[in-house]
Amino acid sequence: MTGALTAQQAQSRKEFRAFADRHIAPHADAHHRAQRTPPETIRLLAEEGLLGLPVAEEYGGGGCDAVTLGLLAGELGRACSSLRSLLTVHTMVAHAIARWGSHSQKETWLPRLARGERIGALAVSEPGAGSDAASVTTRLTREGDDWVVDGHKKWITYGESADLFLVVGRSAEGPTALLVERDTPGLRTELIEDMIGIRASMTAHVYFDGCRVPAANVLARPGLGVSHVVGAALDLGRYTVGWGCVGILDASLEASVDYAATREQFGSLIKEHQLVRRLISNMYTDAHAARLLCLEAGRLRDERHPGALAATSTAKYFAATAAGRAAADAVQIHGANGCSSDYPVQRLLGDSRVMEIIEGSAQLHQVGLAEYAFQERGPRSDR
Repeated sequence: MTGALTAQQAQSRKEFRAFADRHIAPHADAHHRAQRTPPETIRLLAEEGLLGLPVAEEYGGGGCDAVTLGLLAGELGRACSSLRSLLTVHTMVAHAIARWGSHSQKETWLPRLARGERIGALAVSEPGAGSDAASVTTRLTREGDDWVVDGHKKWITYGESADLFLVVGRSAEGPTALLVERDTPGLRTELIEDMIGIRASMTAHVYFDGCRVPAANVLARPGLGVSHVVGAALDLGRYTVGWGCVGILDASLEASVDYAATREQFGSLIKEHQLVRRLISNMYTDAHAARLLCLEAGRLRDERHPGALAATSTAKYFAATAAGRAAADAVQIHGANGCSSDYPVQRLLGDSRVMEIIEGSAQLHQVGLAEYAFQERGPRSDR
C-alpha cells in the first residue's frame, strides 16, 4: 500500500494512524454508547490542524491534496466513523464556500473553519427529501436585503453542535444555498438518538422559523443551490465516505484476525477453521480493492480529470458495500460476543449500514454507474 503513495503521503498516513490509535480509537465505543462527541475531542482535531487540512493555505488551512485527505478519512473511519463523519460534513461546507463563495465569504469563513473555530454542517435532507435534493421544501423568501428561512431539516450530521449550516431551500428563483449561523433567531436543533450507526455524530433535526439571513450569505446565485453548490459538496462527501469505508474494512479485518488468533473452539483456534479463513480472506481482498479504488479516485481528483466523478462513485459504492459485508462477517466470527457492546464489531456493523445510505444509497450508485458504463462502453458501430 505505502509503495503506491508519495513519501509525504506515506508519512502523513503514518501520522494520521498514530493520532487515531492514540486519541480516537480508545474512546470510540464509549462515545458510541453515550451518543455524543465530547467538545474536547473536536478541539483536539482542530488543534492538530486536521479539520482544515484541505482548506487552501492562504486561508490558514493545510492545502493538502485529495489523496492525503482520503488517507485521513480512512484512518478516522478505522478508529471511529462518527469522527470521520465530522471531517466529511465540515470539509463539504468549506469546499462549497471555497468553490462558490464570494471573496468576502471566503475571507470570513474559511479561516474559521480551517482552525476549527467554527464547525460546519450540510443541511439539505428533510423528512420528505433525502437523495432527491431538488425536492426540498424549506422556503427561502426575499425581504429587502435579507432572506427569511422557514423549514425543517432532518438527519443533519453534527447538527446538534455545528456553528454554521449550509442550507438548501426553495426560492422564487429555484433551489438556493445560503449560510446560516447557529445563533440566528428562530433556529433550533433537536438531537436524533438511537440511530443504528454513527451514533456519536450528534445527528439532528434543524428547525428554521422565520430565520432572517443577510443576502450576503447566499452561495453562488439563487437557482444554483442543488446543481452547483450541493453537487460539488456531495461529490467530495462521497469521496471521504468511501475512504471512511476503507477504514471500516481495516477495522473489521483487524478485529477478526485478532479474535480468531486467540479464540479456541472444538479444541483449536478458530483461525484454523476453513470457513473462518474464507471470511477473513474476503475481508482482506475487499480492503485492498477498496483502497485501490479510492486511491484512483483521489489521484483523478488531484488531476482534475473528467473521470473523477465516475471513479469517486465507483469507489464509494464498492467500499460501502464491501464494508457492510466485512462488518457482518466480523460479527459472525465473534459469535455471541459480536452482538455485545464489549466488542467493537457491533459498532462497525451499525456504522457500515449507514455508509450504504449516506451520500447516495447503494441503489442510486448502481443506477448512476450503469449510466457511466453505457456512456463509456456503449454499442460500437463496428460490432
